[in-house]
Amino acid sequence: MSEKLDVEEGHSADTFEKPNYRGSGSHFDNEKLEEGASYLSHANEVASIQQGVKRGLSARHIQMISLGAAIGTGLFLNSGQNIAEAGPAGALIAYCVVGFMVYCVATCLGEMATFLPVSGSFNHYATRFFDPALGFALGWNYWFSAVTLATELSAAATIIDWWQPVMPDAAWSTIFLLVVISINLVGVRLYGELEYWFALIKILITIVFIIIGICVASGGLGDQVIGFKYWHDPGAFVNGGLGTISVLLSAGFSFQGTEIVGITAGEAKNPTKSVPRAIRNTFYRIIFFYIITIFLLGMCIPSNDPDLLNEDGSAATASFTIVFKLAGIEAGAHVINAVVLTSVLSAANSDLYTCSRTLLGLAKDGNAPQFMQRTNRYGSPYLAVLFSSVIGFACVFVSIYSASVGFQWFLSITAVTGFISWWGIVLVHLRFRRAYKHQGRDTKDLPYHSLWFPFDALFAFILCTVIILGQGYGAFTPKFEGVTFVMNYIGVVPAPVCYILYKIFRRTRVVPLDECDFDTGRVSQEEIEEEDLEEKGLPWYRKVLHIIA
Repeated sequence: MSEKLDVEEGHSADTFEKPNYRGSGSHFDNEKLEEGASYLSHANEVASIQQGVKRGLSARHIQMISLGAAIGTGLFLNSGQNIAEAGPAGALIAYCVVGFMVYCVATCLGEMATFLPVSGSFNHYATRFFDPALGFALGWNYWFSAVTLATELSAAATIIDWWQPVMPDAAWSTIFLLVVISINLVGVRLYGELEYWFALIKILITIVFIIIGICVASGGLGDQVIGFKYWHDPGAFVNGGLGTISVLLSAGFSFQGTEIVGITAGEAKNPTKSVPRAIRNTFYRIIFFYIITIFLLGMCIPSNDPDLLNEDGSAATASFTIVFKLAGIEAGAHVINAVVLTSVLSAANSDLYTCSRTLLGLAKDGNAPQFMQRTNRYGSPYLAVLFSSVIGFACVFVSIYSASVGFQWFLSITAVTGFISWWGIVLVHLRFRRAYKHQGRDTKDLPYHSLWFPFDALFAFILCTVIILGQGYGAFTPKFEGVTFVMNYIGVVPAPVCYILYKIFRRTRVVPLDECDFDTGRVSQEEIEEEDLEEKGLPWYRKVLHIIA
């Protein structure tokens, strides 16, 4: 199914190989799909576009991966800083706004991922429905967020040091990196199983915290009934509306990872069922695990508490630990430190997985060297895994200088590249829907629908744009600071540079609406009906688990 890359004028025909994504025109030939020969052709197309990878992720894996991806260091270590900067009401508003935006992004990606469950996900959709240059830019921008791997490894070294500095930070970073690489080389099933248990640990500790937080705020634990006392003194807001705006970026960093649901679709056993279910539940998870948590933190701890800033980045001054201490649980710091360590390892594991699959998708689209498509017998793109871990090794050398300083830079870069990825997802989804309608297709044929299209996509697009451009305002007030400016905006650079260079050297054009390919690799009606029958045949207790999980 693969042919030499010759989609746009000016492409080098002997550099990469790429499937032909040209559409069949504005009319979908339903009659041909009904023929047996055409059905086999469709199956071959799917096999080609997903060649090498294995659908080893079950529904429970997808559910827990999507849930665990949204619970990490951003919630456990950084949430208190947001309350200190914006106040309890300001932080709550910021998390509500960003949380709703993230859910909008998830529904946009979910609609495309269930219709076309392929590795590479949104960068592949950008290449196919918008412009190969945009797919190239979004793909490499997301791969550059492999620096998140460096962020997590730096954090892991800092977390270990809190107990006792046994070895240098670089040594711990190397050990954790080798473990994560080994997991990703074995195959997606082991990755999914480990993430399942990692996510379960994070969920349990968050539920325990919510119960303890309610008891502390109501006076059931501790020495006083707090209620909304701290909303009145020192106040519900810090620095007014400006304080609320200032925490939007860090709140967004806390939510980053939710897009992994779309990336896993290419290796999900039944994507038309498991992916929509995971995305629908994202809304309730955001409310339960983020909104309620931030609300309780704002009730239990005053915004002027110096420990909220968590300047040393340790578990001893993490907001969760402070609440445990208020409840009389002195071992809370050790518990939180252990949970944060598992969260960091889980996040590093997911980072390498997503970056390697993004690189795999880039290679299949002809936007990365073809040898990155090679997979081992476990279905792992081993060369993409090893290449994506390069930044992790770079982190080891940064850790020799200072893990904490490196963490701050990595955190800043990662947050911005994440928002750019979300921005690209909703932009491509708008184009996807426009082309779909232009070709006379019925949206009822989509396995999953974005709930409030086009308003959800437009809201997410506008908010992402505002945050990307305005997140570095602190570098300009009260006076301009060059280092702060570079730290805030360095993560914006890769995407536009990649887009412009690709445009110059490949001379690509925007894919015409008539030529957008909605057929290659799509989920067929036969597959949808087969998964419907499989779901109906489940015993009643499995159906209940699907609803609540």
